[in-house]
Amino acid sequence: MSRLKGRVAIVTGGAKGIGVHYAGALAREGARLMIADIADGKEVAASLAREHGANSVASTIADVSDESSVKALVAETMDRFGQIDVLVNNAALFAPLRETKLTEIDMAVWDRVMAINVRGPFLMVKHVAPHMIARGYGKIINIGSGSIFHGIPRMLHYVTSKGGVMAMTRVMALELGEHGIRVNTLSPGLTKSESLMAENPEHIANATKHVLANRYLKRDLHPQDLLGALVFLASADSDFMSGQNVLIDGGNANT
Repeated sequence: MSRLKGRVAIVTGGAKGIGVHYAGALAREGARLMIADIADGKEVAASLAREHGANSVASTIADVSDESSVKALVAETMDRFGQIDVLVNNAALFAPLRETKLTEIDMAVWDRVMAINVRGPFLMVKHVAPHMIARGYGKIINIGSGSIFHGIPRMLHYVTSKGGVMAMTRVMALELGEHGIRVNTLSPGLTKSESLMAENPEHIANATKHVLANRYLKRDLHPQDLLGALVFLASADSDFMSGQNVLIDGGNANT
């Protein structure tokens, strides 16, 4: 299929975890792709380029919490591909976070979560939006979390940051709609990604029983379960949809 043929997408946090799956889904639909991450995404980009075309995928090191890094990422994408049609704000700090009582959260950790998870999407949209405005079209997909509807004990910093993402989506959609830019949130439930399982098995163990008990669909959520919704939001199929939240969590009795 080629629902994204002729489109250029940026996926932040695209070098590992769920981001790798997002990048692959967009490439399979014909998008040319910039993978941006603090981790080196060269191997991911090379693998996708071998499958989808030598000049179709690039990668760069970028820190979404740093404005100069974001500016450089956007400039590099424009130099390489000449346009930006889709932005997936996936980069976030979650997997390494340890469960911590709210009275014991270190302020440096709190500030780092907010810098990456809230400031990061803001900076990306701030610097990508002008290029979308110039073309009169764009799709921005902010990655949220189903946790904002029911909370996660001892993860106040993360859940709060994702609540901020939801709020940003609404305002961004209002401001950018007149320019043909659609802004939506894709909110996964607890997803058994490779990075989360490797970096935080304690959280997986603590959360899985409760999550499965409250899901209508009684199984684990895997990255592949998110890809249909991602492509839908990135493609023309969702052109009259903006400011919305798409919750992919198998149903949850607490939402």
